[in-house]
Amino acid sequence: MRYHNITYDDMLNGEGLRTVLWVSGCNHACPNCHNQITWDCNSGLIFDQEAEKELFTAIGKKYISGVTFSGGDPLFPANRDEILRLAKKIKEEFKGEKSIWLYTGYLWEQISNLEILEYVDIIVDGRFVEELKDNLLHWRGSSNQRIIDVQKTLKKGEVVLYNV
Repeated sequence: MRYHNITYDDMLNGEGLRTVLWVSGCNHACPNCHNQITWDCNSGLIFDQEAEKELFTAIGKKYISGVTFSGGDPLFPANRDEILRLAKKIKEEFKGEKSIWLYTGYLWEQISNLEILEYVDIIVDGRFVEELKDNLLHWRGSSNQRIIDVQKTLKKGEVVLYNV
């Protein structure tokens, strides 16, 4: 897997102060995407042991609420195995004390069978749609995107939106 950046003390990509991993690779190509540089899965840096150490050190700070996987798309097929591995390790190492948010252009209905959902707390799903852009929305760029409480959704068997 490749990545572009690790952002520290981020307040825009999920609840609380977060560490954000911006991965490479996205096949949605949403017009006017705010992060088109991450679309190419061969761009950015290799996510190696040093990058992983940097990520876990940042997440480990007491005041950090958790990690957000963004990009690109963390669920781009070439990223899925590594994102799953990281999510499992985060839940294990931090004993569930750090939340995991994940942004994806896929709809919940397209990804609801993925193993990674066992480890993710919140998913923001759906492509960015310029015509539905709203700068007043929390944690999403367009009104079609849903902020889904993953664990409640899995238990209930239908989409449960996260209360903003």
